[in-house]
Amino acid sequence: MICVETQHFNLNRILLLAIGLWPYQNSKFSQFQAILCFGILSSFVVFQLTALITTKCTVDFILKVFSTAIVYNFHVIIYSMFWINTHHVRNLLEQLHCICNNLKDENELTIFKKYENNTRRCTIIFTSFAVCCVFILTLLPIWPQILGTVLYINESQLQSQTIQIVTEYFVDQEKYYYLILLHTDAVFCIGATTLTATGTMILGCAIHACGMFKIASYRMEQIMTTEMLKNINLKNRAMIYNKKIFNAVEIHCKAIKFINVLLSNFESLFLLLIMFGVISLSLNIFAMYWNATHGNKDAILFYLIGIFIILLCSFVSNYVGEVLLSHNNYIYSTTYNIRWYMAPLHVQKMILFILQRGSQTSHLSIAGLFIPSIENFVMITKVSISYFTVLCSMQQ
Repeated sequence: MICVETQHFNLNRILLLAIGLWPYQNSKFSQFQAILCFGILSSFVVFQLTALITTKCTVDFILKVFSTAIVYNFHVIIYSMFWINTHHVRNLLEQLHCICNNLKDENELTIFKKYENNTRRCTIIFTSFAVCCVFILTLLPIWPQILGTVLYINESQLQSQTIQIVTEYFVDQEKYYYLILLHTDAVFCIGATTLTATGTMILGCAIHACGMFKIASYRMEQIMTTEMLKNINLKNRAMIYNKKIFNAVEIHCKAIKFINVLLSNFESLFLLLIMFGVISLSLNIFAMYWNATHGNKDAILFYLIGIFIILLCSFVSNYVGEVLLSHNNYIYSTTYNIRWYMAPLHVQKMILFILQRGSQTSHLSIAGLFIPSIENFVMITKVSISYFTVLCSMQQ
């Protein structure tokens, strides 16, 4: 028996355990972890917004605050929505567990193994990228001190504007600088882990759904194999046709149901991320432009990382939607290409039904409003750039 939870999602399990979101861990310690992580993330957003109370609010200052506050609000939304839906994640994993253990054909197990490896590979890549980003972001605030110590540069020469995330803790920020820096670094680590763990978990479920679609296509291909057409009487051949078509349609329906459950459970999360993603991308592009015009090179790197992460998340989510759609449609092209004309008449009618269904446009939509695809990724990017140009015109 294959344990999907530990074998297919082993690295995801470690990441989710680190932030108290693994659905099979319900101890008091994991609950304390979850409350602590959520408190650290949400408090950082609050301390950024409190700066609006104590400082004169100019347009530039408001944009500077919100360009970072919305990005970190991302992590709060993702963490809270995944925390609320942990039981749905457990149900999805249990469905995968049942589907995987019902596979008996060696070729089908090989296909599923291939998509399992794709899940693991994607998780490793995104985890490595997150570690690099956290390392750079934690190093930026102390970069001038490192240069001053190693290269013996005078402090007056280190007036380069190291990135400062605007916060208000209602304490002497110079006196408690290292405590504030510790809080910021903790947010970087927890936020990056949250984004990586939850994102790769949902991505892994989508990749496994692609594997189910691939198995459905494989089963359709096996309906009209040469071996089956030889040395089998008409009665047995009809029974085999019916069984194979049933098996192909069954796993295809399971894959569609699995994707629909995944989308419905995280529907509100996806819609919020799309909305905040457009706003955040526009504000961060503007913040990078504003710092570039004022010569703040360290801040440019900070906002550039933020822009790249937002674009990467948007592209990956839309690309996965495109891949899912192509896998879903591939079964119909497979059905069309098999030698269906050699099957008995009642089997031809069943295959014709599948082909008619395949001729209809099939979309994996989010709340009926948004269809993940490369085309929509381009549209989101264009909208964000349009808002950026509006902000630039307002500044002038």
